[in-house]
Amino acid sequence: MPVRKPTTVREPVRKTARKTVREAARKTAPATGRDRNPAVDELLPSAVPVRFVAEDGTAVEPPAGRTAPADGELLDAYRRMVLGRRFDRQATALTRQGRLAVYPSSRGQEACQIGGVLALRDADWLFPTYRDSVALVARGLDPAEVLTLLQGGWHCGYDPAAVRVAPQCTPLATQTLHAVGMAEALRRKGEDGVVMAFVGDGGTSEGDFHEALNYAAVRKAPVVFFVQNNRYAISVPLAKQTAAPALAYKGVGYGVRSEQVDGNDLVAVLSVLASAVEYARSGGGPSLVEAHTYRMDAHTNADDATRYREDGEVERWEAADPLARLETYLRGRGVLDDAEVAAAHEAAEAFAAGVRDALNADPEHAPGPMDLFEHVFAEPTPQLREQRDLLASELAAEED
Repeated sequence: MPVRKPTTVREPVRKTARKTVREAARKTAPATGRDRNPAVDELLPSAVPVRFVAEDGTAVEPPAGRTAPADGELLDAYRRMVLGRRFDRQATALTRQGRLAVYPSSRGQEACQIGGVLALRDADWLFPTYRDSVALVARGLDPAEVLTLLQGGWHCGYDPAAVRVAPQCTPLATQTLHAVGMAEALRRKGEDGVVMAFVGDGGTSEGDFHEALNYAAVRKAPVVFFVQNNRYAISVPLAKQTAAPALAYKGVGYGVRSEQVDGNDLVAVLSVLASAVEYARSGGGPSLVEAHTYRMDAHTNADDATRYREDGEVERWEAADPLARLETYLRGRGVLDDAEVAAAHEAAEAFAAGVRDALNADPEHAPGPMDLFEHVFAEPTPQLREQRDLLASELAAEED
């Protein structure tokens, strides 16, 4: 029996097949070059962090389409940054005096702390981390109430609903899910409020953060995820927790518009965050903004940062101090002089004295062991009641 030769595909048919495969691949492959999808372009962050002011305080050309805040707004931000830094130094001193159990300093991150708050309206919500006490003070909260948690008093020293600031969050990234829920609630109630969730670079490695991004994008929730990338998750450097070219790219895969900004440039931080907040308020959906900054001090007063970073690294970042940078920039524009600088520091000293007096006074109600179970839930769960009863019985046994 003769052997049948394999069927061959004629060249015109082969070319048609190749063309079909190329077209299919173009539709499904990531957009690059001239084939890039405009919708993808809108999600991608800038190739380099957005900047308006160089480390030495001189102005640089910002990216096209970015506008600087008004000088009056920047002057207000400067005063708040001076006060915030003095508050941070005072809180650090109070830990050494035993008045605070712990304090996570944000020295060097003032442009992020103040910029994040000033981008919001009073009716908007802020979901902070444990390192954002300066932001809460800038929001207008009583500093003694802000420090209640770190003093070892109640779970939260202020009324979140009254000030529209969620309790400071110690677990990493859990507040991002709460923030998306609040954003969805505001929209369902017909309010035009926006929610901003602060999160650290370490928090972006947590599952809660990714779930929050995904849900926010699907629901087009009016929320801004503001990542303060200060280079370390306690002692773990950024390079050992992610291989992403920048944390801002983590939003793209979920369909979240993303941007990266020089986090030590208050002008740039305000410009980028104001844009992200307005985008959310107008119904555009969520944004992810990564601020490249640095934590000057240790993780907390209980941490020895010399074990994992060198003095030279800190000195290099001190040259990019956000407060000094803004002061030089405003002096160069003629909107800040010696008298304004002196007045800002005098006001900050008076504020610090008030913080000292408040924290040095003995509390009217010293929390006891049973207070652990108060205000955890509106209605105590069976597990919480069981734990409370167990502790009560142990305390009674000790008294007997």
